[in-house]
Amino acid sequence: MIEAALIGVLAGVFAGLLGIGGGALFVPALTLFAGLGQVDAEATSLLAIVPVAIVGTWRQRGYGNVRDRDAVALGVLASAGAVAGVVLANAVPERALELLFAALIVYVAWQLARGALAASDAPTGDTPGP
Repeated sequence: MIEAALIGVLAGVFAGLLGIGGGALFVPALTLFAGLGQVDAEATSLLAIVPVAIVGTWRQRGYGNVRDRDAVALGVLASAGAVAGVVLANAVPERALELLFAALIVYVAWQLARGALAASDAPTGDTPGP
């Protein structure tokens, strides 16, 4: 239990520093360090989103940043997507899920690298003009 909490905290910190979703780090950490299978790790990662989304929505609603109709639609569609994902995850071999998740992580890494390179090539406006 403490191991999973530590994995969650570390994954959250690094995901926040990198600007990516925590699941990109949380799922591999759960499979490598907590001994969970791919399906269990992905399910745990998705379940961890629920309290974060509830607290985030509650806080942002206080600031007037939540459109209730859109929030309900998003919640209903996300729930339907989660159910469909469970059905799909149970129908696909675990090795295929591992490879698909690895492909997703490679894509996320590519996007991060591409964004970092584009940011480093962009003019900063700090150079004096002619």
